[in-house]
Amino acid sequence: MKASKGFTLIEVLMASAILALMALISWRGLDGMFKTQTALQTRSDATQNLQMGMAQWRTDLDNMLVLQGTPALEWDGRVMRITRQHSQDPKAGVQVVAWTLGNGQWTRWQSEPLMQNDAWTQAWTQAQIWAESAGNLKANTAQEVVIHPVQTWQIYFHRDGAWTNALSSDVNTNSNTNGKSSLQNLPEGLRLVLELADRPEIQGKVTMDWVRPTFTAVKQ
Repeated sequence: MKASKGFTLIEVLMASAILALMALISWRGLDGMFKTQTALQTRSDATQNLQMGMAQWRTDLDNMLVLQGTPALEWDGRVMRITRQHSQDPKAGVQVVAWTLGNGQWTRWQSEPLMQNDAWTQAWTQAQIWAESAGNLKANTAQEVVIHPVQTWQIYFHRDGAWTNALSSDVNTNSNTNGKSSLQNLPEGLRLVLELADRPEIQGKVTMDWVRPTFTAVKQ
């Protein structure tokens, strides 16, 4: 009988080396795909959060209420405060919402439904106090929502066909000479400019213009 021939030691070692190399290449390919998928998902989540935040910003402005004796809109360079209809049930009262840049985060706050002037006054003051520590994730509450990391933000008002810095506007935005809210005192439009934090998932500058729903251009 003829003796059967097997693989030599060198052949076995070469085959093992080839298999190991193929396994390494496959693992690197899978790892690269996983990292790419993770990066895309992170970018998608960040973009979605920013879009939702900007949509909420527009909704707050669209539902702004002009009530007697209460400011509808006020911007002091740090916090934007808005008096608006209740988000779900207009009959439940009004709400005070506030937006600010706190701890490097664009952040929103809202009050509970309000039915009385005293409660509104307290909420309006609370929103101002909240802005001093906004964006602190350790002290986050159910009334606060962190939207997106932002380096700087600017707000401009549109009046008489021109955009002006909201802080340098000649017209008071929240009251007339009698200290009461007036539709005529509100800007015709508002421009929000966000300089996003320099992060891999999303960065750059975002600008959004809002036009007051009740604004009607006067024909010359």
